[in-house]
Amino acid sequence: MLATLGLAGLHWLTHRYDRSVAKQQLLDSAARQPRTDLSRALNYLLIGSDHRPGANPEDQRSDSILIVHVPAGMRQAYLISIPRDLLVTIPPAPGYGGGRDKVNSAYEHGGGGEAGARLLSTTLSRLTGIRFDGAALVDFSGFKEVIDLLGGIRMCVDTEVRSIHTKTLFTPGCQQMDGARALDYVRQRYDLPDGDYDRQRHQQQMLRAVLDKAGQTHLRDDPVKLDRVLRAVGGALTVDTNGVSLDDLLFAFRGLPADALRGVQVPSYPQIIDEVSYVVLDNGGSGLFDALRATRLPEWAGANPRWVNRL
Repeated sequence: MLATLGLAGLHWLTHRYDRSVAKQQLLDSAARQPRTDLSRALNYLLIGSDHRPGANPEDQRSDSILIVHVPAGMRQAYLISIPRDLLVTIPPAPGYGGGRDKVNSAYEHGGGGEAGARLLSTTLSRLTGIRFDGAALVDFSGFKEVIDLLGGIRMCVDTEVRSIHTKTLFTPGCQQMDGARALDYVRQRYDLPDGDYDRQRHQQQMLRAVLDKAGQTHLRDDPVKLDRVLRAVGGALTVDTNGVSLDDLLFAFRGLPADALRGVQVPSYPQIIDEVSYVVLDNGGSGLFDALRATRLPEWAGANPRWVNRL
């Protein structure tokens, strides 16, 4: 969403709405990259959930987990989707002794919200060996309003699937979707050929569609609509900018082209362990995390097209 606003040319207004965006310490100190500047390669943690911080911590698992990698120069961005069932080692936290579990359980074991995000950040930092430059927690229920205020987004359905949540049948073809329909579609994984891997790709496509629509919508010419969109974005986000102002962050991302997004799936495969379905890394991630640490992700993507798709 930060990139969306930047691409829409709205960085000049952020100071008016800075206080409408909740700010919390979403990154654990062990997972936080010491702040330097925005000129080097950057890694951000994006967590999607239906629960805002302060909500009932019961059953608060993160629905979506992405690492957003931006190489130096900010002319490309990679959306790395972390499989929700990926088997990882989760560190101890208050009320939780630590252990092996699905990665999306880290948010729940941490209590959801701010504390859950911190435990998840530590879990991913230990898994990947990287530290994060910032993080954002996205409330999906608020995200629906943002899409609706933009007039909906265009999504292309590649495989017929019926929602297990609303029983809506999504038929193949490109179509306009409002917020509720788009989010319902990108949550589906059952009855899809590649299950959760298809769900990850659809979520990446939705983010690209929002970017496109924000860039096409003439928000500057409609102050009332602009105000409503910005306030909706503020209501759907909790951010940890690592000490960087939102205005500086958006200004730095102003030149990122909308067609520069690449979706990346973590090399992995499903496996049943003790009668529980998990996802495990394929050969330790096939060098993906090494490429992240060495800031050589473009080279890795070129050598591993199976796990990369243009959004």
